[in-house]
Amino acid sequence: MRFMVIVKSTPESETGAMPTPEQLAEMGRFNEELIKAGILLAAEGLTASKEGARVRFEGNGKTTIKDGPFTESKELVAGFWIIQVKDRDEALAWVRRIPFEEGEVEVRRVSEVSDFVSDEVSDPYLEREQAWRDANQKPIS
Repeated sequence: MRFMVIVKSTPESETGAMPTPEQLAEMGRFNEELIKAGILLAAEGLTASKEGARVRFEGNGKTTIKDGPFTESKELVAGFWIIQVKDRDEALAWVRRIPFEEGEVEVRRVSEVSDFVSDEVSDPYLEREQAWRDANQKPIS
């Protein structure tokens, strides 16, 4: 199973403040553990929301773009990991090892092709989707 670990923004991360060298070193060690365990699929930090945009889809092809920054930093995302583990308990065990002193992360299972109801989605589509996932979602080594 794949899980996305979503790192919530903080007022400090929304200022664009970068981690200290010590924090980066700790995070590098944690990422190295994930790589050695063969479970890390992706990990990235995101810039502050002031550099982002929100795109609202309003039907009939109409979109509205709202530039950042956005308020409510606790609802924003500052970074993420995608890990591949056997179950939710293993995902949570890894998350407890993240070297944060404060802050919050959210853990969500990534949908799998098997989550789609095959009566509602054509088999060729499901097969193409699974082939794409098999080809592109391998642990970082």
